[in-house]
Amino acid sequence: MQHNIFTTMRSLKIMDGCKGSQVFALNPSGATAAGGNGGGAGDKLLYDHLRVNSIRSRASRGSFQAPNPTANNVLLETLLPYGLPVSDLLEPQIEPSLKSVDFVETLADMYRRIVICPQFEKWKMYLEQCATFRGLSDPKLFRRSLRSARQHAVDVHSKVVLASWLRYERREDELIGSSAMDCCGRNVECPKASLVSGYDPESVFESCMCSRTPWGQDDDDDLVMGDDECSTSEEDGDMSFCIGDAEIRCVRYNIASLSRPFNAMLYGNFTETRREKINFTQNGISVEAMKAVEIFSRIKRVDSFEVKTVLDLLSFANTFCCDELKTACDSHLASLVCELEDAMLLIDYGLEETAHFIVAACLQVFLRELPSSLYNSHMMRLFCTSEARQRLAMSGHSSFVLYYFLSQVAIEDDMRSNTTVMLLERLAECATESWQKQLAFHLLGVVMLERKEFKDAQWWFEAAVEVGHIYSLVGIARAKFKRGHKYAAYKQMNSLISDYTPVGWMYQERSLYCIGKEKMMDMSTATHLDPTLSYPYKYRAVSLLEENQFEAAITEINKIISFKVSPDCLELRAWFSIALEDFEGALRDVRALLTLDPNYMMFHGKMHGDHLAELLCPLVQQWSQADCWMQLYDRWSSVDDIGSLAVVHHMLANDPGKSLLRFRQSLLLLRLNCQKAAMHSLRLARNHSSSEHERLVYEGWILYDTGHREEALAKAEESIAIQRSFEAFFLKAYALADSSLDSDSSTYVIQLLEEALRCPSDGLRKGQALNNLGSVYVDSDKLDLAADCYTNALNIKHTRAHQGLARVYHLKNQRKAAYDEMTKLIEKAQNNASAYEKRSEYCDRDMAKSDLSMATQLDPLRTYPYRYRAAVLMDDHKEGEAIEELTKAITFKPDLQLLHLRAAFHESMGDFVSTVRDCEAALCLDPNHADTHDLYAKSRERVNEQQK
Repeated sequence: MQHNIFTTMRSLKIMDGCKGSQVFALNPSGATAAGGNGGGAGDKLLYDHLRVNSIRSRASRGSFQAPNPTANNVLLETLLPYGLPVSDLLEPQIEPSLKSVDFVETLADMYRRIVICPQFEKWKMYLEQCATFRGLSDPKLFRRSLRSARQHAVDVHSKVVLASWLRYERREDELIGSSAMDCCGRNVECPKASLVSGYDPESVFESCMCSRTPWGQDDDDDLVMGDDECSTSEEDGDMSFCIGDAEIRCVRYNIASLSRPFNAMLYGNFTETRREKINFTQNGISVEAMKAVEIFSRIKRVDSFEVKTVLDLLSFANTFCCDELKTACDSHLASLVCELEDAMLLIDYGLEETAHFIVAACLQVFLRELPSSLYNSHMMRLFCTSEARQRLAMSGHSSFVLYYFLSQVAIEDDMRSNTTVMLLERLAECATESWQKQLAFHLLGVVMLERKEFKDAQWWFEAAVEVGHIYSLVGIARAKFKRGHKYAAYKQMNSLISDYTPVGWMYQERSLYCIGKEKMMDMSTATHLDPTLSYPYKYRAVSLLEENQFEAAITEINKIISFKVSPDCLELRAWFSIALEDFEGALRDVRALLTLDPNYMMFHGKMHGDHLAELLCPLVQQWSQADCWMQLYDRWSSVDDIGSLAVVHHMLANDPGKSLLRFRQSLLLLRLNCQKAAMHSLRLARNHSSSEHERLVYEGWILYDTGHREEALAKAEESIAIQRSFEAFFLKAYALADSSLDSDSSTYVIQLLEEALRCPSDGLRKGQALNNLGSVYVDSDKLDLAADCYTNALNIKHTRAHQGLARVYHLKNQRKAAYDEMTKLIEKAQNNASAYEKRSEYCDRDMAKSDLSMATQLDPLRTYPYRYRAAVLMDDHKEGEAIEELTKAITFKPDLQLLHLRAAFHESMGDFVSTVRDCEAALCLDPNHADTHDLYAKSRERVNEQQK
């Protein structure tokens, strides 16, 4: 192996939390015993308390009661060693990304610039698009832009960084048995393809041709030339280089062709021109290396030489300007870099000799080992200082894209670290374009604010504003507030609201700097303009708690948890539940948040979530694994995804190697729109697979979820060839049904789902298969068969099948039966925004408006209600109100369908300029949307006609 060659060459920082006064009067005498970290003696007090006081039954869990502050002081002090949350200590995070005050115009402008951009510069535009999409909730948009940037990259450096970033986004390193340098089979991420320079955008769609053997181990390379074959004979040679007592016979013409200096020396007006023997002793090259030079002058290859010799040749090539020899040495040594150990040995040689490919290969290994390689001090010294960045620049490997990638990983890993700051400083040094400076300066402001270096934070935010990043005014206001200038912060935000079209985050920020009714009014306005902002819900909930309105506090935080699940909101609800002694509810939320973030620190970062779960477990009814399955069925059937997550987390605590449970976990997380956590669970399912056919299925789902449908189908077929299983047939059917199905394809999908149902599985998955089979039957106009599938699914508690059965009734013109069927789903489901939305299709206009209003209230991210209401308003000739209805949603959810519909409305009103803008914004989100392309082309023609 190559790394053996190189061996011969060798001569949780816990976050500082804010402490606030406790809302409940906890027993002062127990403070010392409980301990400052919720553990130790505090645990003993809890268990002593449990021994003396039996846990009362909680059959009537639905009725909330304020806790008895006297009877359970010890228990509460142990569970809440830091008291309850305090509203004054809450504050929203300043987003560490580019943010526009007019996002639609930003998207439209970006699309226009991408269209007219020269081909060789397009990758830079897509990188800017990456930065714009980074702050959005849909990670697929960011990954798509990243793929486009890699597709259009020209130079090796950019390809290496972008391909490594794509791999990092997939976190393939979490797959047991995989190496950082393993090829995924596609050119877009292939490590070898990244080291090929040149512009070839179509190549990324091809399967790469690299083998699984280490680089530099091709069959032709196994031949090592002997001395007799490698030396020029006396008859052939016409000159010699003498090094010490050794004489290396050469062909003058071959040596002269290596470089201009050699050509001048051997054929110019120098004394060496007339000599047959040239003394080369003082030129710092060994006999072995000079022999290698002679061989290269004839065969133009270096892959048969030892690594030490090739390194000498590289130095020789630089000294005598032998470009062809340098490229050969550079490329060959780059092909040998397979591991971080190799990179550490060769990177300094590469930098010293300005060997572009060697540095690229070493850089690639380092980047593909992220985030763990952040802790490699030997490698990090190459990136963190200005001098190191300049060394990289000399070899062509210092760029904005490199430091953008490194700084993003560092921010995710530890925002407060010195490494993060140094990488961001280098990012700022690399920034040349306006958007790059905006991003770099803003990120430095965010990090300095997090480090409580408020003066520096303000300076960086001000620098970001100077180069055009208006959102950084929020950072300036926050830094001023932290430095004690509250009124100045208020004036800053007041001015921002006056100067620009107000959006939710402006009012949210201003609310921090006012009190009383004015504060609550700003938060109400923020929620009205952007209901996805979590801070107003959290503040209102904690304020209600401080007023001892416990039920109202939980109701308030439930409003956002119902459509946007996040660890901080789940933590807050768990906090409230503990205060109410609803330990089952608290444990449910702690387990759910630990599924989203296994390392989450509770109570302002002072207690690990796992520890709180351990404290809560003895306070609730204990379940066997069989009980857990029953609980999972109940929660699954009631569409209680958070409750289901908690049960799965409990089951995995008892059986962490159960891949089936990890897979269930990933499905629940996808339903909750937690894609990153879902992929993590799916990778763990793959890692814990007990058989080859099972592993292939999970690999297939990973490929499908990352947009590689054909590869997913291949994995399913490979799994079925080993063993017929429910999951393999289901995966194949699901992937095939993802495209437009003709009658033959539908028949095949039906056969696959029927095969799946014949295989052993549990009711949860069979219910899903029956539901999917019913959908295919409906699309094939086989309504009676579809109804049978949905009924069978309902018989095994697959509650969502009510929706499919309602669709069957509707297609049979039985609207009342369809409406009643959806009502059953609403009554059973805890998360029923989609049910209200669907039921609206089966009733009159007034009832539909009522159902859609409820759907929006439960989940403002659902776009159909806005589109329906806007369409009704257009039918009533209320064009302005229709546009306003769509604009309200587009402000916080720039959705393709919303933008397309608003563009169509503008076109019908004769406002072609606005139509073009909305089409451009929509095409920035999805450049392949055919209907928008057609509307865009027509509207541009009308604009051109008006301008003539």
